[in-house]
Amino acid sequence: MSAPDGLAAAGPVDLLVRSADLLVTMDDQRREISRGWVAAHGGAVAAVGLPGEEPEATQVIDAHGCLVTPGLINTHHHIYQNLTRAFAPALDGDLFQWLQTLYPIWTRLDEEAAHVSTWIGCVELALGGCTTTMDHLYVHPRGAGDLITAEIRAAGEVGLRFHATRGSMSLSAKDGGLPPNSVVQDDDEILADSERLVAMHHDRSPGAMVQVALAPCSPFSVTPQLMRATAELAERLDVRLHTHLAETAEEDAYCLEHFGRRPIEHFEECGWGSDRAWVAHMVCPDDGEISRLGAWGTGVAHCPSSNMLIGAGLSPVGELRAAGVPVGLGCDGSASTDCASLWMEARNALLVGRLRNGASSMRARDALEMATRAGATCLGRDGEIGVLAPGACADLVVWPLEGVQFAGALSDPLEAWLRCGPVAARHTVVNGRLVVADGEPTHPHVSEMLDRHRAIATRWQQVAS
Repeated sequence: MSAPDGLAAAGPVDLLVRSADLLVTMDDQRREISRGWVAAHGGAVAAVGLPGEEPEATQVIDAHGCLVTPGLINTHHHIYQNLTRAFAPALDGDLFQWLQTLYPIWTRLDEEAAHVSTWIGCVELALGGCTTTMDHLYVHPRGAGDLITAEIRAAGEVGLRFHATRGSMSLSAKDGGLPPNSVVQDDDEILADSERLVAMHHDRSPGAMVQVALAPCSPFSVTPQLMRATAELAERLDVRLHTHLAETAEEDAYCLEHFGRRPIEHFEECGWGSDRAWVAHMVCPDDGEISRLGAWGTGVAHCPSSNMLIGAGLSPVGELRAAGVPVGLGCDGSASTDCASLWMEARNALLVGRLRNGASSMRARDALEMATRAGATCLGRDGEIGVLAPGACADLVVWPLEGVQFAGALSDPLEAWLRCGPVAARHTVVNGRLVVADGEPTHPHVSEMLDRHRAIATRWQQVAS
């Protein structure tokens, strides 16, 4: 029998995942293979195939009773916020009230807190099937150190593919913004550090484990001048752009009062209307704005759990996708969502999509598309991650579909994956290596890091009480 396309003829591959109840490739043909397998070698997918064609492998994972998908991609997060998860004084109120309660606590962020929170956050994400995450770190207190590098180091230790975004805030409360003066920086400082971090960490090579994007926080925390200068810098450095946009009615009112235009008009005026950018939330666009986003190719990170908990509303995901907008999924900040599981976000995207536009408007395959291929497009890596095809990154998840919660779920394993459950990853593979095995993190120091995390969170919250 001839070797399947993409499979090297000589020697065993590094990893073989075989006998999946269903292997969902998310390739250009959207192939789904019953009892299929995927082989990985050198951090890349070597081949996928039918039963009976499996190659020899150094390591074999039996996926009988399981669904296998590409690794999920988190397109919006603020990982440091897991230090103030479910913080009681901030449980009620709208987005602005929530932020104003938490900003003073987050001024305590330093390199240790950034490293530990990111380490724990990456483990939590891996348990929920995430193999690539971005992080939007926009709080940079004076004297805090190199927070972005601390995050990148933590993600590397855990083994997740990481897109760091150098967030920024330049408009403090005294100048008409929302954040306190202690966490804002001036434009020159922000731009210089952004360029330094791109030079230090941004990897342009195929299969990169670390990339860097530039990410002013929001219309109510940065000046228009910084937005324009950041867009120009991203163009010069050829990196991506990210920000919050059209998240709440309060943001609409703020932009109209301070800029005389709605958030998406402001976004365009500042030079951001392009496929270099992707934005978080997009709850409040009108029909014309949706069409403009589609024409630009600007991506959207849909954060259904956060939108519900903050009370922001239902994002028009169906309309955005119909207009050609790439819509990925995001966990958002651990303090607003309180749970960093992309499986949860995919399930909630399925549910709120059907709630908004009807039962025929969203299926599990649509949610998986957002969690994989569309997320890769948002991050500028379409065809490289979020897909199981020869040459793509060897990032995949083995999901158990067994036990009481899946009894009777026989007709469609992919629909069962989101309709039944809850379910966490049995195995999570990043770059061809297991970061979760048999439902447990493979890193040996989880308990130690949890102790460090609790000590930091306790110090922060005791000061706030």
